[in-house]
Amino acid sequence: MLFSEIPGAIARAILIAILVAAPALLVPSTGADTAQIVIVLSMLAGFMTFIEYYGRYPSIIEFRFAPPFNRLKFFALAFILITISLILRGQSDPTNLTRMLTALGGRLGMAIDFPYSPVRMVLLMLPSDADQVLFDMVRIAAGISYTISLVMMLVFVTFVRLLDWPRRCGAFNVWVNLPLFDPTSGGDVLFRLRRDADLNVVLGALLPFMIPAIIRVASNLVEPISISNPQTLIWMMTAWAFLPASMLMRGIAMSRIADMIEDKRRRVYAEDGLSLEGLQRV
Repeated sequence: MLFSEIPGAIARAILIAILVAAPALLVPSTGADTAQIVIVLSMLAGFMTFIEYYGRYPSIIEFRFAPPFNRLKFFALAFILITISLILRGQSDPTNLTRMLTALGGRLGMAIDFPYSPVRMVLLMLPSDADQVLFDMVRIAAGISYTISLVMMLVFVTFVRLLDWPRRCGAFNVWVNLPLFDPTSGGDVLFRLRRDADLNVVLGALLPFMIPAIIRVASNLVEPISISNPQTLIWMMTAWAFLPASMLMRGIAMSRIADMIEDKRRRVYAEDGLSLEGLQRV
C-alpha cells in the first residue's frame, strides 16, 4: 500500500525543492554562497515533503486529505515567489514579461498603499536613508504578495461557502487532517476548535501590521537585515503576506470543521429526542 504513495510523494518533493530554489535560480545577482545554502535548503525541504507524503498518515501537514486547501497554498506561494523573482530579474535583464509584471505590481502597490494599510506599514519599516529605487521595489513586492494572498483567501472562502468544502471531498477525518490537534485531550472538541479558529483569525489579521512594527523595533536593538538584498526582499515580503493569509485560512477551515461537528451532533441528538443546548448546559 505504501508503494502506491511513492510517485505522488516524489512529485511533491520535486515541486517543493524547485519552489525553494526558484528565487536563487531566477535572480542573476545571487552569490555563490547564497546559492549553495539555497540548494541545501531546497533538498532538505524536498526530503521533508517526501517523508511526509510517503507515510500513509500525516504527521505535520494539515488538511492533507481535504483538497484543495494545500494546493491553493502551494500555487499562491509559487506565484508570489516567481513573480517577485522575475520582477527583480527584470532590473538587470528586462523583458516584456518583467516590464508587465513590474507595472502591474506598481499599480497594485499604489492601490493598497494608503494610510494605516499593511503596505504602508511595510514602507514605514524601511530605514530613513533608503533610496527611492528600494522604496518602489518594496512597494511593488508588497503589492504583489499581499494581493495574491488575498486572492488565495477569497478562493478558499468560495470553496467553503459555495462548494461545501470539505464535504465535497467525502467524509472528513479530524485525526488525519489535523495531525497536530488531539481531539481526545481534555475539554469539549467544539470549544477547542473554535478557540483555535478565533486565535488564527485574529493573528492572521494582525500580523501584516505587527511584523513590520516588530522588525522596526528590533532594528533599533540589533543589526538590521538588509532588505536591499534580492533574496532577503523576496522571502521577507513573501513571509509577510503569505503566513498571515495561511493562518486566516486555517482559522476559517477549523471554524468550518467545528460547524460540521456541531451539525452532526444536532442530528444525532434530534434522532434521540435530546437537545444540544440542554446537554451543553448540563
